[in-house]
Amino acid sequence: MKHSIKQQMMMVFVGIVVVMMLVFMAVNGGFLEKYYIAEKQSEFVRTYSLLKNGVISGTLMEETPGSELSKLTEKNNIAVVVIDPEASYIYTNARNLETVMKNQLMGYLFNKNNQEILKKTDEYVISRSMDMQNSTEYIEMWGEFENGSVFLLRSPLDSIRSAVRIFNQFIGMVGGIVILLSLFAAWYFSKKLSEPLMELAALSQKMADLDFEAKYTSGGSNEIGILGQSFNQMSEKLEQTISDLKKANNELQMDIEQKEKLERMRTEFLGNVSHELKTPIALIQGYAEGLKEGVSDDSESREFYCDVIMDEAGKMNQMVKNLLTLNQLEFGDNDVQFERFNLTDLIRGVLQSLDIMITQKEVHVIFRQENPVYVWADEFKVEQVLRNYVNNALNHAEGEKVIEIKIVEINEKAHISVFNTGNPIPEEDVEHIWEKFYKVDKARTREYGGNGIGLSIVKAIMESLHQAYGEKNYDNGVEFWFELDVK
Repeated sequence: MKHSIKQQMMMVFVGIVVVMMLVFMAVNGGFLEKYYIAEKQSEFVRTYSLLKNGVISGTLMEETPGSELSKLTEKNNIAVVVIDPEASYIYTNARNLETVMKNQLMGYLFNKNNQEILKKTDEYVISRSMDMQNSTEYIEMWGEFENGSVFLLRSPLDSIRSAVRIFNQFIGMVGGIVILLSLFAAWYFSKKLSEPLMELAALSQKMADLDFEAKYTSGGSNEIGILGQSFNQMSEKLEQTISDLKKANNELQMDIEQKEKLERMRTEFLGNVSHELKTPIALIQGYAEGLKEGVSDDSESREFYCDVIMDEAGKMNQMVKNLLTLNQLEFGDNDVQFERFNLTDLIRGVLQSLDIMITQKEVHVIFRQENPVYVWADEFKVEQVLRNYVNNALNHAEGEKVIEIKIVEINEKAHISVFNTGNPIPEEDVEHIWEKFYKVDKARTREYGGNGIGLSIVKAIMESLHQAYGEKNYDNGVEFWFELDVK
């Protein structure tokens, strides 16, 4: 990735190391020698003090290798030569160079040597000079004591230059190792830093795509870990917020659909009711006017007129009840009360209540179930379904006029069927029989007082119970069925 944090951190680490190396080398090359010369001057002054004390006290000749002067000169690589006024050596620690140093000292005394004076006092001169014999540069200190003795202190500068060179080489080697270690450290730490950031970037992209299942998993108690926890909290809150919005939107959509449904149902209801009530109202009105105008004076005719009016009023009353029941079911205002009850007893109770109608229609009802079958459902609603199925069968039973009711248990389901002999339902009408006010044979439906609402009530009830239902045509009749949970 161009300009990634990993690359930038590696460049920063290496850059810092390289800059530090260059600074060390520059300081070492440009200032170390000056610092060395300044420190060497201080050492020369200390050595001069010891020499002066030894000359004045007359103990200089007694200096031993373990004395303070010997230790100081040996530690700081200082060659010393002290000569008395008769040109005899009083003290020297440079046995191989005493002649050279003596000549050098004489040259200073007679002002014959080229020198760069660094410091000059009444007692001594500190200078920087070049020895032409060995092409070596020295820092030197020379002067004269009160008793006329002269001295020369000398220390080579090549040692410091060699030290500077060695130190720069050392910095270069160590710097190379440090650069490699810095590259590794930068790679490691940048990886530890960039991987959580890349995870957060991927997480933010998933959140932008409304995928809230992904979570930050790298953990950690540092700032990135806290940021990751904040991302997770934000993801959960966004998910909850979007869920709430979707829920609210869905409820709003449902409200809109419900209102549209209500409007359609209201329009449909008014149209169907006005259509269905038109005939009975006309009959009631006609027969009522006939009674009022005295169309027939005999009591038998008046009784017939009254029977027609009462019959039509009863059909209207039943239709209104059915419409109210269906309306309540379709609008979902009717709670479903699940309970465990004996289906066998319920069917026998329904058949017993319809016994008079069964006898009047001369229908043979077969129900052989003896053992109890317990199911889970709303008993009142199941009774409505059974009544509608049995009533429908009674009104359409023909031929042998047989109605057979069965209960078959299959896969923890009770399959209840109501079969009646007669004509099968025409194929073009099968898909419409569950619609409100739909009538396969309008004349026959009118004859027994049907209004095409019964099967619509069955459909609404079974859908509220979330159970299967349907019909099946046979050559000799029709079977209507539904299912209930046994467990």
